[in-house]
Amino acid sequence: MPADATDDRSAPSAPSAPSAPSAPIGLDIGAALAPDGARTDERVRLDPDDLTTHGVIVGMTGSGKTGLAIALMEEVLASGVPVLAIDPKGDLTNLLLTFPELRPDDFAPWVPDGSDPAEVATTWREGLADWGIGPERIAALRAGVRMGVYSPGSTSATPLDVVGSLAAPTGGASADPEGVEAEVQAVTSGLLGLVGIDGDPLASPEHLLVSNLVHAAWSAGESLDLPMLLQRIQTPPMRRLGVMDVDTVIAPDARTALAVRLNAILATPGFQGFFGGAPLDPQRLLFGDDGRPSLAVVTVAHLSDAERQLVISRVLASVIRWFRTQPGTDRLRALVYIDEVAGYAPPTAVPPTKAPILTILKQARAFGVGMVLATQNPVDLDYKAMSNAGTWLVGRLQTERDKARLLEGMAPAAGGVDVSALDSTITSLERRQFVLHRTGGHAPLRFGSRWAMSYLRGPVTGAQLALLPGREEIPVAGPTPAPPPGVDGSADADGGSGSPVMPKVADGVAVRYLDPAAPWAAAVGASPTGTAVQAGVALRVSLLFDDAKASIREVQEWEAVLTPLGEVVDPAAAVTVDHDDRDLRTDAPPDVRYLPTEARIDTKGFYTDLSKRVKDMLIRDKTLTIPVNRTLKLWGRVGETADEFAARCDEAAQAAADAEADKIRARLGARIDRLRGAVDTAQRRADTAAQAAESAGRTELTDAAGSLLGGLLGGRSRTRGLASAARTAMAGRERVGRARQRATDAAAAVADKADDLAALEQELADQLIAIDDEWRAVADAIEDAPITLSRSDVTVEMVSLVWIPV
Repeated sequence: MPADATDDRSAPSAPSAPSAPSAPIGLDIGAALAPDGARTDERVRLDPDDLTTHGVIVGMTGSGKTGLAIALMEEVLASGVPVLAIDPKGDLTNLLLTFPELRPDDFAPWVPDGSDPAEVATTWREGLADWGIGPERIAALRAGVRMGVYSPGSTSATPLDVVGSLAAPTGGASADPEGVEAEVQAVTSGLLGLVGIDGDPLASPEHLLVSNLVHAAWSAGESLDLPMLLQRIQTPPMRRLGVMDVDTVIAPDARTALAVRLNAILATPGFQGFFGGAPLDPQRLLFGDDGRPSLAVVTVAHLSDAERQLVISRVLASVIRWFRTQPGTDRLRALVYIDEVAGYAPPTAVPPTKAPILTILKQARAFGVGMVLATQNPVDLDYKAMSNAGTWLVGRLQTERDKARLLEGMAPAAGGVDVSALDSTITSLERRQFVLHRTGGHAPLRFGSRWAMSYLRGPVTGAQLALLPGREEIPVAGPTPAPPPGVDGSADADGGSGSPVMPKVADGVAVRYLDPAAPWAAAVGASPTGTAVQAGVALRVSLLFDDAKASIREVQEWEAVLTPLGEVVDPAAAVTVDHDDRDLRTDAPPDVRYLPTEARIDTKGFYTDLSKRVKDMLIRDKTLTIPVNRTLKLWGRVGETADEFAARCDEAAQAAADAEADKIRARLGARIDRLRGAVDTAQRRADTAAQAAESAGRTELTDAAGSLLGGLLGGRSRTRGLASAARTAMAGRERVGRARQRATDAAAAVADKADDLAALEQELADQLIAIDDEWRAVADAIEDAPITLSRSDVTVEMVSLVWIPV
């Protein structure tokens, strides 16, 4: 854009957000496909400003949905627009795995066990080159964008203060009544959800009380914290809620019970991570002090469902409050992306996250804020949310029901598009192929997604978050716990700190020392030369995936190490490893010095509580996904490939189709045989009649006609004789006519019988084709079925204290 041009996204003074520069050529997300599925030279580019009307990405597991989403966010960031990404699974942290030099050493810490970093680096270099993307483009992305990861409730990355300070909005509640009310409802629903209260905001006494307390404080320009809120729940500063006394709406005993339940949050060590951390300020999350746009990944993979609802609703409510302070624009100012949105905006239920999602979809466009939602199953998304989307990126779907719901949601935006043709196009999609549909009369376009600049490593969670390269988060508000000496270099690695005497360990707990030569030592931060050791816990857990219906009984082992150990140990920070007894020695190394730990390793309760929370985490997060064809009552087997299961389904469907076809053949076969016999009989009769007619014609021509002509030409016959001959000739002609008519009628009868036979054979053919089509569809109706764990399925087999050299 010329220097003297104006743009309503240019950076205004605080508190308004810096805005992105002028729009680029477009967001490069892939290439159009030819009818045969081959990639063409036509690049598919989105106008970033189209995302102010929001978008939906839909695709089953394995469709390439995550890769497309990451490529889209790369393009948005490269265009100068910040992205707030909410990450329920840990996949979006892959956006930080961008390596401008594409060196094997850069990939090495992130490639799966058994993979060659050099091969992975070559694959990524060649994949990017195939799409015309060079290292300089990756370098420009990293240099031009501040990238950070925030982990509410955990110090694995930078914690985010979602509860510690319920700060009053600038200007009080009157500055933006609608935005403040939305945030009040999000705060209230989220807090109550943590203690298992999912009440209706209009009917729940608890919800009415808490929301009125928060709203009253904010209206007075007063910030709250959770301890202050608990005091006011027990002794409300108002006498009435609406026109009724507070005690009538919610009795003192009920208020005390609510306060006790919320107090349990404050008393729970694992919840302390929600207090303090980086401030929940979208202005600072989205824009750096140096003017660069930011990628702010808020990872919630480590949280329970209730905690996720609280965090996501708080984050989105803060976005609503923020964008209402911005000037209006039709240019894309910021993008909010939510991965795997199932459960956050469902069709019928009303979780805390639903209202802010719908509010953003309805109102954010006027302020230049776009939202993109991703889901595997369209049935999990409220139709109002789908109908507000102007851009659709549709990949492979699991079921016909998913496709039907998707097309129903797209109908308001379809315009003059042939929905049946769109249906057919979606059905034919392969992996990493999508249909782009936009409002405004654009024809649907089938395309293949481009290679992502980010290395698609898969979920990055727990202690791995700290290892992500190039993280730049906003400063944490308030003091943060200091790491143990030696972990951050504050103590000498050669044993210059710590004690030569091991701290007391609870009786019965096995004590081990990590061999620095163990293959996974580097993953837990072990130093090959260090003599100072820090405490960790090594766990081995047996997981039994047992499902009688699926005939599955699969035992898996989960092995992990937790380190360092603070006063609060988060199981989600565990680093999964493949350890055996050779990695964990029983003898202490020479000159070992033990670093202090805040964990109560001297009490059995520490290990018991940790084991329980590890079990809770595994029950919540671990599933065994098995393909299932419910119509055929077939389940996949452990180790069976998708193609092998599909072949089994196809064979079973063919057997069922054969059985159904046999019944049809039995019913129609006898009728066809009878008609074939009738056609043969009619044909014989027609042949006989034709021969008789031909014979009669020859006889009459030679006999009767000859007699009459002879008499006339001879001149001797009398008139009466000639008349008699004429009468005989005429009678002969009548006999010939009747014979010919019989031949014609017999031929017509053959034609009628042949038509009946053809119609019956066509009926049989149509029914056989219909049966084949029906059972082909049944064979293709394969979906993923998660086999979950119950508490009895999870057995903690080993909990050992392990000392790790640092």
